[in-house]
Amino acid sequence: MQVRSLFLLLALILVAATAEAGKNKKEKAKKDVSKCEDWRWGPCVPNSKDCGLGYREGTCKDESKKLKCKIPCNWKKKFGADCKYKFESWGGCSAQTGLKTRSGILKKALYNAQCEETVYVTKPCSSKIKSKSKGQFPRLVS
Repeated sequence: MQVRSLFLLLALILVAATAEAGKNKKEKAKKDVSKCEDWRWGPCVPNSKDCGLGYREGTCKDESKKLKCKIPCNWKKKFGADCKYKFESWGGCSAQTGLKTRSGILKKALYNAQCEETVYVTKPCSSKIKSKSKGQFPRLVS
């Protein structure tokens, strides 16, 4: 009988502690909420080099905030990581330049970034010739 009452008491203490911890998290979240609605965000600035973890500064009237952000290390495009584009298929290879080109139309600008409506990217033409035929395996007949 004592084991049951001890177990019940332990369970009640655990429930009370969990409820208190949840209340503290809600209070902290309320403190971070700003009444300002017109935030202006700067670009993501990496902590070191030109990619990786960093921060973004925002201002609104007299308030300022810093948010954590990340620039992927394979992101070397001139239009930045805050501008998202919908790209069409790669065009044909230009014999004069040895490059192929495609364009992208702005899909989304994150954090009020200043983005170009249309961008063009190029890449070297492939030196390999791709064949569209699929390999056929001989059928075994029994």
